Amino acid sequence: MAAVGGRLSSAVLLLLNMAGALLAPRGALSPAPPAAGAEDDADVDFFFFPFLVLYKSGRVQRFMGTDTVPASTDPATGVASRDVAVDAAAGLAVRLYLPSLATNSTAAEAADGGGRLPLLVFYHGGAFVTESAFSPTYHRYLNALASRARVLAVSIEYHLAPERRLPTAYDDAWAALRWALASARSPGPGADPWLSRHADPARLFLAGDSAGGNIAHNMAMRAGREGLDGGTAIRGLALLDPYFWGRRPVPSETRDEGMRRWRERTWSFVCAGRYGIDDPVVNPVAMPPEEWRRLASARVLITVAGLDTLSARGRAYVRALRASGWRGEAELYETPGEQHVYFLNKPDSEKAAKEMEVVADFINGGQGSSAALRTDA
Repeated sequence: MAAVGGRLSSAVLLLLNMAGALLAPRGALSPAPPAAGAEDDADVDFFFFPFLVLYKSGRVQRFMGTDTVPASTDPATGVASRDVAVDAAAGLAVRLYLPSLATNSTAAEAADGGGRLPLLVFYHGGAFVTESAFSPTYHRYLNALASRARVLAVSIEYHLAPERRLPTAYDDAWAALRWALASARSPGPGADPWLSRHADPARLFLAGDSAGGNIAHNMAMRAGREGLDGGTAIRGLALLDPYFWGRRPVPSETRDEGMRRWRERTWSFVCAGRYGIDDPVVNPVAMPPEEWRRLASARVLITVAGLDTLSARGRAYVRALRASGWRGEAELYETPGEQHVYFLNKPDSEKAAKEMEVVADFINGGQGSSAALRTDA
């Protein structure tokens, strides 16, 4: 009986960890996939709890992250948004966020960007399999961030797995980043008018949460290897509760074999086995120092949540980056007592407001709250 109870507790813990910490479920969760026996969906190929089920027929059923809202002018912040098809044939699109231009620029803005706004390219989270740049969750978050940080934000609608497995999302992310920079640098044909008139490409920031943090990191690495058009430098990289993993536990990371095998399986699912669990795209901690030094950003901010099973890997990222000889400034911000990407799930909480302040201050060259920022990863 004790053995049965132990197995049950382990299974329950695994499910709770996946639900609460594996890239943060948002919205209502269907309790289970449809019962086997439906005509075309009798056989399940993969059940990626709590996000989706893939049937052997090829049909994908998502349980969350599928709602969208239209672009608009946000009455609470005055931020305007609009959608742009970057490559209609490829299905690549973005949502732009422009804060109210009626607000006077700060002296720092005027001196640094000639009245233009920092350019923030943002990649949403969702385990690489769900959510959208057009979802209510990210629309709300980007309105608030664009207003608070005074940035022109470009939120990327990349393709999701399993319909389009990695590296498709990475390729989409790179193409959209290059498009945003090209538009910001030139008013020529094909340039977006908001970007060409209001964005300062010399103040480029990349950011993303969870899987989007993984994408933002990999874009900064690719920029270090290949360079960005026009020699553009990335001013800052903000990785919010980023999704990284690896075969061997880092300090304070779970050693539960079931959880670790599950993460390996889900990672293999989103990339169709193309990248192993220790590939640098998912386990940068394993990179040699010379690879870390390719990271093309002058500053890096990592945020972690104390109850998130991914937080240990975020701390290890900061330690490895600092020890590599990379010539930049790395900051770690930790929120105790919270789960993965809590700032999306509880946007009106005091802790979420503090984290928003830290991210905005990072973009604007500040150091955030000295009491809240940790410097010992």
